[in-house]
Amino acid sequence: MDNFEKVEKLREKAGVSYEEAKTALEQCNYDLLDAMIYLEKQGKVQNGEPVRNLVVTEQPKSAFEQAQESYESSCRKSGLGETLDRFFAGAGKVLKRSWEIKFEVDKQEKRVLCVPLLILVLGVLFAFWITLPLLIVGLFCNCKYHFDGVDQVSFNANEAMNKASKAAEEVKQSFRSGT
Repeated sequence: MDNFEKVEKLREKAGVSYEEAKTALEQCNYDLLDAMIYLEKQGKVQNGEPVRNLVVTEQPKSAFEQAQESYESSCRKSGLGETLDRFFAGAGKVLKRSWEIKFEVDKQEKRVLCVPLLILVLGVLFAFWITLPLLIVGLFCNCKYHFDGVDQVSFNANEAMNKASKAAEEVKQSFRSGT
């Protein structure tokens, strides 16, 4: 709401002249509520009823604030196409990375199997009743599992595989010793 509209609104609600409304708003930095109180204190408000429907607005925003709001709103506006593009770009990166990382199975220091991580994940998802038992049996047959091409993210995957191998070895030792 610009200053002229504020003057008109105050003139209408307070029942004062244009000049009195303008002066009151200038004295109160164009704040409608403060201007109405200012006029009431001077006894210039003609009707004794409480003021209703008086719109109180914020001070005009600086150019920087307007530019900031415009930037934030344009950032929030992303269409379905942009969202799908970002999704498929991310999915493509994950698929590419899962093809680059290799799952390796070694037995007695010889490489028995080397498959991309994607194949292992698909095997676990679609044939887990075969894949998981094979992995567990492999631990008891002295197979060592590790990943090649993986960076340490939040935990070292190869270290976890080594711990699993050691745990399987301890279970085997406890069965052999009869405890």
